[in-house]
Amino acid sequence: MDEKNNRIVAIEAHPDDVEFVCTGTLKLLKDKGYRIFIGALANGNCGSMVESPESITRIRRKEAVDAAEMLDAEFYPFGEQDLKVEYSNPTLMKVTEYLRAVDPLIVFTHQHEDYMIEHEVVSRLVRTSCFQASIPNYFTESVLPQPRTAGVPYLYYWNPFEGKNMYGDFIEQRIHVNITDVMDFKARMLSCHKSQRDWLMEQHGMDKYIEYMKNTGVIYGEKSGFKFAEGYRQHLGNAYPQDNILKKILGDLVKEKT
Repeated sequence: MDEKNNRIVAIEAHPDDVEFVCTGTLKLLKDKGYRIFIGALANGNCGSMVESPESITRIRRKEAVDAAEMLDAEFYPFGEQDLKVEYSNPTLMKVTEYLRAVDPLIVFTHQHEDYMIEHEVVSRLVRTSCFQASIPNYFTESVLPQPRTAGVPYLYYWNPFEGKNMYGDFIEQRIHVNITDVMDFKARMLSCHKSQRDWLMEQHGMDKYIEYMKNTGVIYGEKSGFKFAEGYRQHLGNAYPQDNILKKILGDLVKEKT
């Protein structure tokens, strides 16, 4: 993998997932000169109790674009519907084509274990696509010849919401990034998703969702000695880069458990 590559991708299940768990790190990387790309598999069409699917889809895409612009990032909607994202070859082709188009150095996505199955499906879609994007004989629906990435990118899984899996068990992270100085920025990005405040009240019984995001930062901060932190696991399977590129880029802002 060419470390002169300055492109970083965060792929979420739904618009606003990234803002809850990853944008502190993305802001720190942007400030180091990296280009940020954000992709959402699902369009958010089920994220309202009052708006129609078509209406809330438009609203949430605008919110996602507004938030991404704060990072000078490109937002890419994959166009799948909420609660219908499947681990299938058609969806894998979409994700692979996107990674081939961006050819990132680093990819961030959901944990394999999460409270919501769609997050887990996206995690596996991204994992497979990172591996196969550099394989020329994996053909997608693009016109030939197939583009491919320069290699397998670094892959990091961000911490689940509240740090817990579906059973309520806390998920330890090996890598913690100090986001204390960019927490206010992260909160402003999340506040772009105004439509989700009422939704979370109705569906999750959760008000003050910015405070909820901050509380997750406190949880991982306590684990690492920072005021606020984001936690990550790095994918270290065969063919994936083995060094911690986040530590190399961000230095003392990153703590890694051995």
